[in-house]
Amino acid sequence: MAGHTPSDNVFSLGGLKASCATCNLHDLCLPRGMSDADVAELEHIVSRSRSHPRGKTLFRVDEPFRAIYVPRSGAIKTFTLGIDGSEQIIGFHLPGEIIGLDGLIEHQHQVTAQALELSSVCEVAFDLLEHAAARVPALQHQLMRLMSQEIAGKEQQLLALGDHLPERRLGLLLLDLSQRFAHRGFSATEFNLPMSRQDIAAYLRLAAETVSRAFGKLQRDGLVEVTGRLVRIVDLDALTTFAGQGAGSTRQRNIS
Repeated sequence: MAGHTPSDNVFSLGGLKASCATCNLHDLCLPRGMSDADVAELEHIVSRSRSHPRGKTLFRVDEPFRAIYVPRSGAIKTFTLGIDGSEQIIGFHLPGEIIGLDGLIEHQHQVTAQALELSSVCEVAFDLLEHAAARVPALQHQLMRLMSQEIAGKEQQLLALGDHLPERRLGLLLLDLSQRFAHRGFSATEFNLPMSRQDIAAYLRLAAETVSRAFGKLQRDGLVEVTGRLVRIVDLDALTTFAGQGAGSTRQRNIS
């Protein structure tokens, strides 16, 4: 397209519409096969998205599980606190991804969820969602799929933490974000990181200085270019090879 620049396709979701049926995240957030009538029914149980400034908490660890959450814009982190009070980040969540299923088994949340930046988030009362799912087979199937994806997300983190090389841990995280941004129709090779270096360090179980050095090595090796929070993957195939991630290991965290 004439006038297109690489930054045109950097992840940005602004001006989202309020209705589920017309929301830009419709294809990500709702299961395939739902009729217009099913979508209309679901709209009745979705609390309209509310704005959460950076640092605002959606729910805290040990709070009763009542709802699931879906970011429409921005990004959310989930974390627990170590015995020394430090954050141990469990995951980063992008628009169209479900947050809160951690509370399903014990009926209370196992993590705290907090906005990484100004975020718009929809809230869905889980008891009402279960009731709707009993009448909408596609929704019921999707709830089961979501629970399996929750497990897959934990496996992905264990994969990253299981590698002793900080650069490989970082590479796996960047590839994971690349895949998720690409699925949303944005650039797989150029995107803004919603999280800080400190957040990345808390997720990868590394010191912040180690993360900075890891970024430096990836740049020196010609795999990525980093300017502030803007990351450009110079050679996606080479980064995939470096991180040891095969072509068949792409993880789908969306709920389409």
